[in-house]
Amino acid sequence: MNQLAPADFADVESAIRAATDAILAEQRPDGHWVYELEADATIPAEYVLLVHYLAETPNLELERKIGVYLRRIQGAHGGWPLYHEGAFDISATVKAYFALKMIGDDIGAPHMAKAREAIKARGGAIKANVFTRILLALYGETSWSNVPTVPVELILLPRWFPIHLAKMSYWARTVIVPLLVLAARRPLARNPRGVHVPELFVPGVPAASPRAPHQSAGWSAFFGALDWCLKQFEPFWPKALRARAIERCRSWTTERLNGEDGLGAIYPAMANSVMMYDVLGCPPTHRDRAIARLSVEKLLVVKDHEAYCQPCVSPVWDTALVAHALMETKDAKAEAAAARALEWLAPLQVLEVKGDWAEEKPDVRPGGWAFQYRNDHYPDLDDTAVVVMAMDRAAKAGISPQYKNEIARGAEWVDGLQSRNGGWGAFDADNSYYYLNNIPFADHGALLDPPTEDVSGRCVGMIAQLGGDKARLEAGVAYLRKTQLADGSWFGRWGVNYIYGTWSALAGLNGAGLPPDDEAMRRAVNWLAQIQNPDGGWGENCDSYKLDYKGYEPAPSTASQTAWALLGLIAAGEVDHPAMARGIAYLKRTQEADGLWSQPHYTGGGFPRVFYLNYHGYPKFFPLWALARYRNLKTGNSRRVEVGL
Repeated sequence: MNQLAPADFADVESAIRAATDAILAEQRPDGHWVYELEADATIPAEYVLLVHYLAETPNLELERKIGVYLRRIQGAHGGWPLYHEGAFDISATVKAYFALKMIGDDIGAPHMAKAREAIKARGGAIKANVFTRILLALYGETSWSNVPTVPVELILLPRWFPIHLAKMSYWARTVIVPLLVLAARRPLARNPRGVHVPELFVPGVPAASPRAPHQSAGWSAFFGALDWCLKQFEPFWPKALRARAIERCRSWTTERLNGEDGLGAIYPAMANSVMMYDVLGCPPTHRDRAIARLSVEKLLVVKDHEAYCQPCVSPVWDTALVAHALMETKDAKAEAAAARALEWLAPLQVLEVKGDWAEEKPDVRPGGWAFQYRNDHYPDLDDTAVVVMAMDRAAKAGISPQYKNEIARGAEWVDGLQSRNGGWGAFDADNSYYYLNNIPFADHGALLDPPTEDVSGRCVGMIAQLGGDKARLEAGVAYLRKTQLADGSWFGRWGVNYIYGTWSALAGLNGAGLPPDDEAMRRAVNWLAQIQNPDGGWGENCDSYKLDYKGYEPAPSTASQTAWALLGLIAAGEVDHPAMARGIAYLKRTQEADGLWSQPHYTGGGFPRVFYLNYHGYPKFFPLWALARYRNLKTGNSRRVEVGL
């Protein structure tokens, strides 16, 4: 039964049609979608410095365009933030300044002088984070004594040892292993232009505190003492043991090199692998070094007037989410495009490679999908659950093949990687060795991949949608109940932040059959309604990840966060809530002439407090999804979402 007034129905239909047509036009010829994935200044700056570290012949036009990009995103405070309109970040600023000086910017230029003074006012470049100090040490700007010691022999330690690579997250492993070789060999950048940044240091100022804000005093003192001991013992490591450890790092990296998609399919690991092969004497034409270097190049986004380097790419994630949004439209062309997308996704399932996740779950068969084009050693639970739900949904709607084997293997893998507390991490099970975040190297606080509410919501939704294992489903629901905060929200690890987490949890709990009057659902609805902005939208800032978070703080509305809030309310049975109409009106009002939405604000999570992401696709397909689902429920005979996402 249509409960929308004729004018409202026409407006919503028009918005859905315009957005659908625009997104269909962005589908690649082979059926997939991939949108830009933008981080902060650090990755493009590191790209520039990598070229000169290796003494490659620079592409001057590319450097010029990267310079344009870096200058554009400089903040009013003189430095570079971690996200749009964010606070000054000393590490990003040091790297951006160094890269711009390398490109040829005059250090007397106003933007350079302002950045330099901002850095020095905060103690100088020596106060930057560990990864930045490593880069400075590679360029000879500071001593390796100002970097925490992580001996390369770490790669040889047994699994039971408290500090072990298998106890760290996948991204930490892939970044650290080639870095162990660099730290052991301590090479010096070739730097043919001879550019250095001594002006960024303040004489007599010590390195950044060995204890990061997230670290406990006791653990920090213990690991600080251990670091001191390692530094004293450094000259005395047995040479044969060190050589064996370096060779193990090389073989470990080569096994996971991942072709043109790169080690771990993330920039820091790729760049480190290139530098590792270089310091081990591999020439640029060496097969492994050459393919590792090519993987870095494939991350570049080069436009007419500017360029930057992405931290990774997101084709599987983008394609699976777009498929869900298009299926929601009930449009024949959109459904056909979604079917083509699933055809593209199906052969990307990892069925043969037992990745690092098998260290914890050796008896589980592979069956997941990765976030990127290929990353066979590191598929993730979030992508897998979303792809499986899309395939199941399409098959039941009769718009695609049944995909029975793909769905079964994907679900089996997700089931098998459930953690002991009932939740799911992104890439591993039970990766909860929290003491490791206290080692000096982990000043970023992101060494681990423990279960999170957003990924768990997706996995709960998948199991429920498939009618899967009841015990696993109940454990997942119990995890979500336990992690709901007092104000009714859930934390969002991979999206900003509590709005994202709350939508993710509500989608899973609705799929699991929780009724709208369940206390968890009511509390979440109340929170979402309370934080709606006067303009009808929703917004949340990356500052919400701060350690002393005390509750929601107002932020400008964004298209993606508004869509998440609307989808969350719908999942909780509140399609008729007054907040819904205001949110839908916001999306209709802010839709642009091309049929889509845009937003400068970052709403993707990388690593809380240190790294954020701007998914350029989020403000495009999530609003379409929300509008179409709203239309479907307001014009149908049921108020309940029948799928897990």
